Amino acid sequence: MKKLIQVSLFLGVLSSVCAQKKNEDFRLHIRKTTEPIVIDGVGDDKAWQATEVAKDFFMVLPNDDGPANEQTEIRMTYDDKNIYLLATFYHSELGEYYVESLRRDFSFGKNDNFLLFIDSFNNQTTGFSFGSNAYGAQWDGTMYNGSKIDLNWDSKWISKTTRDDKKWVFEMAVPFKSIRYKDGVTEWGINFSRLDLKASEKSSWTPIPRQFPTASLAYTGTLVWDNPPPSPKLNFSVIPYVSSIASQNIENNEDVDYDFKIGGDVKLSLSSSLNLDVTINPDFSQVEVDRQVTNLNRFELFFPERRQFFLENADLFANFGYPSIRPFFSRRIGLGVPIQAGARVSGNLNNNWRLGVMDMQTAAVDETGLPSQNFGVISLQRKVFSRSSIGLMLVNKESFNYRDETDSLRTLYPQYNRNLGVEYNLASADNAWSGKTFALKSFSPDKEGDGFTLASNIEYKDRNWKWGIEEQWVSKDYSAEVGFVPRNGYINFKGFVGYSFLPKKGKILSHGPTLNTSYYFDENLNRTDNTSYIKYDIDFRNRSGLTFFLADDYVALLTPFDPTRLGKTKLQTGTEHQWNAYGVGYQSKPQSLFTYGIDTRFGGYYAGGNRTSITTELGYRFQPYVSLSANLNYNNIGLPAPWYTNEFWLIGSEVDITFTNKLFFANLFQYNEQTGNLNVNSRLQWRYAPASDLFLVYTNDYFIEPFEGRQWALTLKFTYWFNK
Repeated sequence: MKKLIQVSLFLGVLSSVCAQKKNEDFRLHIRKTTEPIVIDGVGDDKAWQATEVAKDFFMVLPNDDGPANEQTEIRMTYDDKNIYLLATFYHSELGEYYVESLRRDFSFGKNDNFLLFIDSFNNQTTGFSFGSNAYGAQWDGTMYNGSKIDLNWDSKWISKTTRDDKKWVFEMAVPFKSIRYKDGVTEWGINFSRLDLKASEKSSWTPIPRQFPTASLAYTGTLVWDNPPPSPKLNFSVIPYVSSIASQNIENNEDVDYDFKIGGDVKLSLSSSLNLDVTINPDFSQVEVDRQVTNLNRFELFFPERRQFFLENADLFANFGYPSIRPFFSRRIGLGVPIQAGARVSGNLNNNWRLGVMDMQTAAVDETGLPSQNFGVISLQRKVFSRSSIGLMLVNKESFNYRDETDSLRTLYPQYNRNLGVEYNLASADNAWSGKTFALKSFSPDKEGDGFTLASNIEYKDRNWKWGIEEQWVSKDYSAEVGFVPRNGYINFKGFVGYSFLPKKGKILSHGPTLNTSYYFDENLNRTDNTSYIKYDIDFRNRSGLTFFLADDYVALLTPFDPTRLGKTKLQTGTEHQWNAYGVGYQSKPQSLFTYGIDTRFGGYYAGGNRTSITTELGYRFQPYVSLSANLNYNNIGLPAPWYTNEFWLIGSEVDITFTNKLFFANLFQYNEQTGNLNVNSRLQWRYAPASDLFLVYTNDYFIEPFEGRQWALTLKFTYWFNK
């Protein structure tokens, strides 16, 4: 591990030597206008005639060695309130535009689309993204880690698209109040990305190597302001809600319950780049339900956060550590208990420093003796070298006002649990090198939760090669009650190496093998399990893909485990199991109205058994208003007595109707034979004003056998965004 840290620091120093941004010389000048602009997707306003044009885009895919075939023109201007953008997308191939629906925050690879990336601090790590597909469905999100986008972020802005046989046009206005930026600067990082599915071409204003996404802030150009953007004034928003809920727990023979709730959020800009968010009596009844999965894993599964309050600048809190070692996971807050109030301060202090502070208070639950609890998080991040950073995090969970002083309650709900950690994130100037090194210490009142975690990794990627190595150590007594750490008491070594062949011509865009291996040991370095597999990926120029894999697994069980997860007999601790498996996967081209994908897995399983798994994804769209999809997962597990042969299905079906880009009707049906549950979720959303919504949500759960209701709820919720 020490060597990994030394290599990471060396590469950080090396990246500082090459710190100049790759595409610094690509410059677009933006000038203030006094002419009115009507956002109608036509672009015939007088203000556009005096703007500079960004054009001559570069192809990223299928090849990154020349200009794009499809021509694009971008114009930008601003006034005292808004940034304006006009984009015109010409196409040489006649035919219908490809879009899934009018749903916000669409899937990038399945739509003709345009995306704008703004690095308003010129730090090449954080920013904002806006865009649209060819039929006007909006896209917006916050950017973090240099290229990742959190599409759960939502803000106030307007746009319009128009289309004809030769082009489509996108026009937008983003209020300065809707984004964060440093006051007084005259240069921002910026880039523009276009995906044209008819031509099967992805292009960018600045040249970007094909192995990186067009969202890579390391490869942005420069937006040059004639004068600094308007100094932010008081930005004060109030977002109240009113909701009415009718629900019934049929499983417990309860009567229909009626509930009326009032609450809301307050947003206050503390500076041009630092924001205070306050929530009072929050209600998350309109949040999409989790997608069910077939669980054959020995450890807890991860489900992402979907609640809006926790999502802005979420990377400051949620990305500390690794996906399997998170000291903070916001879904631990409000788990089966109401949140009374919360506050968050987050954003950039300046070009180099970022700050996140969060405090949430939950109510007590008298029926179980759960005391009221407070959740506090402090995250501080300092940029170093060109794009790397050092971070510090403190997480504190504190229990107050126990119902009584019994030891059993304090054992069940400890008085506190704390985590303190530091990490170094490596990101080289050219995006080729990345990595992370972090250390965590937990604290608890009984000392059995006073443990450590240390981990480090480094990865490299160029046009052909990619490789990475990683080490993790999580001590047996490490405890993160507000985190996601599904496994304790292990040391893990893993690595991968892959190579891509890049044909110049033909139907194949790229192909090549990747070898992955991961070994787990206990803290005495006794092997407990390992997985190794080799896969071969083939990507076609029409954007379809084919994958083959061959895997080897070994497990020495650390705890009893039912290999069917159906509540049957468990395999005993210490038993050893080894098997091989193979499979193939295919994903069809997104241009077709009917799309499909399939993944298969055949081979061995625990106790000398075998497992066959088939997963399919089917989709059909009636452009642009209706999108139908179905996900089917079938598992056949053959084992000796007492399990014998077990078969179960997981079926998910979605009917997504988008009447306009402001009126949506989403329906999700999920049948899970493993858990014996059928779930229905329907959500009607009317965005009657920017960032203001009316929701009508219906949910119902059923037992599969015998088929009878478990619980249902009907929610009507109204929100409105007041700006000052």
